[in-house]
Amino acid sequence: MLDMQRRLTPAFNAIISLPSTAMGFALCIQISALSWLLSTKYHLDIHEIGIVWAAGPLAGILGQVIIGLISDKVWFWGGRRRPFIVVGGVLAALMVFLLPRIDQVASLLGIGNLLVVAVIVALTLDLSINIGFNPTRALIADVTPEGDARTRGFTWMQTISGFFGVLAYLIGAFIDNYALISIGVVVVLAFSVLPMWFVTEPRALRIENQGEAIVATPTEWGQLWRIYFAHGFAWLGVQSMFVYIIAFIQQHIVVRDVAPASIAAQSGHVIAISFAVMNVVGFVLPALVLAPVARRIGRVRTQVACMAIMAAAYFAIATMATTPHRLYALMALVGIGWSAVVSLPFAIMSEKVDKRRMGFFMGMFNLSVVLPQLLSTGVGYVMRDAADTNVLFYICGACLAVSALLWCLVKENKAVLADAAPARLAPAH
Repeated sequence: MLDMQRRLTPAFNAIISLPSTAMGFALCIQISALSWLLSTKYHLDIHEIGIVWAAGPLAGILGQVIIGLISDKVWFWGGRRRPFIVVGGVLAALMVFLLPRIDQVASLLGIGNLLVVAVIVALTLDLSINIGFNPTRALIADVTPEGDARTRGFTWMQTISGFFGVLAYLIGAFIDNYALISIGVVVVLAFSVLPMWFVTEPRALRIENQGEAIVATPTEWGQLWRIYFAHGFAWLGVQSMFVYIIAFIQQHIVVRDVAPASIAAQSGHVIAISFAVMNVVGFVLPALVLAPVARRIGRVRTQVACMAIMAAAYFAIATMATTPHRLYALMALVGIGWSAVVSLPFAIMSEKVDKRRMGFFMGMFNLSVVLPQLLSTGVGYVMRDAADTNVLFYICGACLAVSALLWCLVKENKAVLADAAPARLAPAH
């Protein structure tokens, strides 16, 4: 074990943050570039793009749950998390490299249908991210003791992964998505593989709770199902935006009477800046705003307010976003909801379950993300038959409004109301 690990130095906290950053960076590339590539380079219809995106949630249903359980029990290559992080990182980097080369892969394999190859590449990319994501977070818990040290470890992870996530969108916006993909291959590969050789994993895991054994706590199933459905409707709106915003931008934002190459460049620029704006707000708000607000009014009420703001922002985009700058301003409001989606629900959910079965409940919680992502495929068929693509944001707004109403049915845990503070997570898949 290196001295920096014994002393839990800032350098060590930074190193153990990099594998999670790698998986998050790969996810940002997928969000920023996949729909854009499928539309502008491979000329797939909007409903076909939805089919490609559906491959990811299928991987997520099995990936995070199964890999998380397996990685608790195996040991090889000198660790229980290391093998899955390394394999997931290598595969993710390879799939990112192949994103702009799907046509070449199809030609090499002798497959005439690009949609088939695109689904295979997207499925493998998302499966790779899912192979690595849970072990990257579990690694931090494994190598840091409970209390302030573990909090610092996850805080470093949130800060570094959030910074690189915003950087990914800015690269796509101000250079191009091809540069983002090239840089991403290096970042994903290096950040997932190299740090693992500076970390010594403990062979035996300890379960502690401030020096005392964790005891059984009753699971509030009624509350839990309300949380799952409320979070699921939020993700249905969010995922629909991720997948289909390219169609809205191409109809309402970019200049149409120019060459196709210019339309592709404009749409790629607008989508990258839009998500960069949203993620800057989502990155900054949890610690600076949501935490103090949640301490004052509670996590659940804070979540309700954020979902309502996000719904209103979506409806405003549908009716008012006719220029890039209007879209960016409204995406900042969307970011308020996004900052809550990726932070508060986990903290709320963790108070309602038996702590000894947290892995199981985290897997269940992941289903409230990936199943709505699968359902978002149907939005593509609605948009295909719609004359105006602003129907997308009416659907998204309705989903977030339902989410806000369902969160109103969740009870606040009064025992922790005084010191409630959100713990930000990377998007599950």
